[in-house]
Amino acid sequence: MLGLFKKNTPSAPSNSTASFLGRLKEGLRNTGSRLTALLTGRRIDEALFEELESALLAADTGVDATSYLIAQLRERARKDRLETAEELKSALHQGLVELLRPLEQPDLLIEDANRPRPFVIMLAGVNGAGKTTSIGKLAKLFQSRNLSVLLAAGDTFRAAAREQLAVWGEKNNVTVISQPGGSHSADPAAVIFDAIQAGRARGIDIVLADTAGRLPTQLHLMEEVKKIKRVIAKADASAPHEVWLVLDANTGQNAISQLKSFDDAIGVTGVILTKLDGTAKGGVLAAMARMQSASLARDAGASRTWALRYIGVGEGLDDLQPFRVEQFVTALLD
Repeated sequence: MLGLFKKNTPSAPSNSTASFLGRLKEGLRNTGSRLTALLTGRRIDEALFEELESALLAADTGVDATSYLIAQLRERARKDRLETAEELKSALHQGLVELLRPLEQPDLLIEDANRPRPFVIMLAGVNGAGKTTSIGKLAKLFQSRNLSVLLAAGDTFRAAAREQLAVWGEKNNVTVISQPGGSHSADPAAVIFDAIQAGRARGIDIVLADTAGRLPTQLHLMEEVKKIKRVIAKADASAPHEVWLVLDANTGQNAISQLKSFDDAIGVTGVILTKLDGTAKGGVLAAMARMQSASLARDAGASRTWALRYIGVGEGLDDLQPFRVEQFVTALLD
């Protein structure tokens, strides 16, 4: 889709960016402090590689990504004749940046005059991942860019979801389209269809479409989310323009299983990783990157990939920010 993206350009960090980086460092402190302790004040030997491997596995990095990183570090240490743990830490920083780089994509430039209007973003995820909260934060973020937003309360399965989304709508002064009365039996696809029609009639820039939280094992709900995507296409043949999956960073390798299942079902184009705010280990990002790399290696002709769009570090409206690989790795290791 030409004209919808802009390149990331380096700039001095704003106060909000610096504050976010501080919260991200605190959220990754448990993992970062363990890695830093290992990679300080010692010589490189076999014991160090073994301890580092254990630390990466404990950080939810997964077997495949851990094996890949350790193999890269061994090769780098041999080739460059590294001797100290501090040198190995620098090599790990570089290795993580290279591994995670494909997850960072240019920002969505929805302001572009050539973009579809409304630009429809469909959001999915399991209950408890922070999906509805993320929608509220996205509304605030897009409004800060002078974009108009409309919310579609397509989670008719969970009783409190409509009310929760309505609260976020009030906070951001954004209209929420929902089934009158919030009936549990309401058709979520119909609600989102109506929201897209309303967005078009009102000249809205972005429609954020909530869907019912579901586990990949809930086959009836997974079929429903497929139906929602089909109905969105009936309202606008080019929509949904983005399909984002919200994942809880604390679920570790289970997040990888969720990503595989939802991607197979609805074709995920972006991921929002929430709750990097204290107990999350952070290594799951490396596992996600290796999963995508392996998928592309299996299918050399594949053109569709997904991006890690945003990461969240808390409950505040400003605690959701675009993923920047250098920022993340620095918060983890420095």
